[in-house]
Order: sequence, then structure tokens, then C-alpha cells
Amino acid sequence: MSVWDDLDLLLDSPSSLTAKPTTSGTIKEKPGFKASEDAAALQKAIEGIGTTEKTLIEILTQRSNAQRQLISKAYQEATGRALVDDLKGDTSGDFEDALVALVTHPAQLDCQEFIKATKGAGTTDSALIELFAAKSNRQIKSMSEAYLADTGRELSHDLKSEVSSDYGKTLLILVEGKRDESTNVDAAKAKADAKALYEAGEKKWGTDESKFIDVLCHRSVPQLRQTMVEYKSISGKTLQESIESEMSGKLEELLVAIVKCVKSVPAYLAERLYKSMKGLGTTESTLTRIIVGRSEVDLLDIRAEYTKLFGCSLYSAIESETSGSYRQTLLHICGEED
Repeated sequence: MSVWDDLDLLLDSPSSLTAKPTTSGTIKEKPGFKASEDAAALQKAIEGIGTTEKTLIEILTQRSNAQRQLISKAYQEATGRALVDDLKGDTSGDFEDALVALVTHPAQLDCQEFIKATKGAGTTDSALIELFAAKSNRQIKSMSEAYLADTGRELSHDLKSEVSSDYGKTLLILVEGKRDESTNVDAAKAKADAKALYEAGEKKWGTDESKFIDVLCHRSVPQLRQTMVEYKSISGKTLQESIESEMSGKLEELLVAIVKCVKSVPAYLAERLYKSMKGLGTTESTLTRIIVGRSEVDLLDIRAEYTKLFGCSLYSAIESETSGSYRQTLLHICGEED
């Protein structure tokens, strides 16, 4: 039985979409930390003959993001150069991307990922969906603020020109970061929503997508979980199964992602990691984004879900699907199974 099936267990489990930040990251603040010492060690590793990758990896993966910001500041003061520029100049490929992600502020990193997903010909929808479906209101707000500071434009304004139809409408609602955050569950409302969703989808010819969009984008996580339980008892199918049979394309992918994240963000991201490594070639951008981006949020939970869903550890998957300094960086962040 997968994590997506057992709805009753869901009602009391914690969620990384709620306002309270979780503390199940693999990276913690380093005690006895001295930014100037780390900056000096990085300078030596970068300026020496041949960059000492081992030093870069050990320092940057074993400090919290707040500490890495202080290291960057100390580095700039000592050398007159930006650490991020020196890392870009001295490393390359996926290894460079991972190190640059590590020294970037989380909201800034989200903002850069958004730009990457929307620029150029064609939008990378799977990255956009993950970016917004798996985020709390607070994370979305920080990303939007970083985007405005960076570009002088509203993120929602730029997104609007990239997306269309119900899919675009749903993303734009998520970007507002207006999901209800109360922890109280209104059982009668859950029943009414479940019935309305059933009548908007399974029960009628042609689906009323707007009802699904409204409920899935605005209700709180505990409320939606209760609604899913009610839906299953009315319809005999799970809400996810109904969306999969009633809808198609990008809207289906987005609404399914929201349902999965309401159930469990770590399980959703474990699945994204699995898909990024299976089949021909590895999607390193997804791997880096999730491993670095969730390293202080819920990577321990993602690890646990990965093992539960796929029968092998995330550590061993990364070990077999990546190589070189990039592999070492991800393995250092992931940490071995207990």
C-alpha cells in the first residue's frame, strides 16, 4: 500500500505546507562556527593549484544556509570577490550548479528556478508545478519578494504571460499564497465540498474544473484531508483517481501534484527524485533543486518516504545515478540512512 492510499492515517500527520516550518532537514547549524576561518579555507582551496573540491564540499554541505551567507560575506571582505563568482569560475557542470545553489539564499534559489523554468522557448511545466504545489504560503511569499527585488517586476505578472487556460489560472491562484492556514476542520464543509467535487466531476458529463481548482487551491491542508476521506466514501474512488480519469494534460498534472502535496510533500518530492533518476539519463536540475532546497526543511522525511515507496535508500540511488564531485556533494547533503 502506498502513502497515497491510506487516507485515515493522513488526518493527524504533519504537513510541510503549513505555516510552521518543519525541522527535519539533514543540514543543521554547525556549532563553534567561524565564518572567517571557513572563508580563508575556501579561498585557499580555490586559489591553490587545482581547486581542492573536497574542502569546498566539506565546508559548504556542513553549514546551514544562514552560515553560508556569513561565509560569503567574509569571503567578499577578505578577497574583494564574490564567492559565488569564484565558485562559477573554478568549477563546472552539475557540481558548479550544486555549489552555487548551496551559497544562494533559499528564496533567491526558488526565484532563479522560476526564471529557469519560464525563460527560453517553452516553459518547463513540471518544474513550475513542483515549485508552487510543494510550497507553503510563506515560501511563496518569500519567492515573490525575491523576484520583485531582483527584476523589479511582479512574479505573477511574468507568470501570466507564460501560462494559459485553467492550468494557468490554477498556478496564478497558488502564486497568491492565499491557502487557508487554520488547523480547524469543518466536517460539514468537508462533506459539502466532497459532494460538490463529485457532482462537478464523476457524476456529470464533462467536468467543471473550476470547482476542483477553487477547493484545492484555497482550503487548508487539514480541511482538504478530511474532504478526501469524505470524497472516497461518496465516490468509491480517491480524489486523485477521479482527477486522473476526468482531466488531462498540464491541469491534471498540477491538480494531482496538489493532492499529493496535501497528503505528503516529502512523499511527492521523493517521487519527483525517483523519476529524475530512473530511465535514460538523470535530470540533475531536479535532483539539485530538491536535495539542496529541502536540506533544511524535510530531507530526512523525503529520505524515509523514498525508502518506503521505492524499496531502496535515496543515498544508494544517488550513489548509482551520479558521479564525481557532484555525487559527493549530494551524498554529503543527503547523509546516510540511520
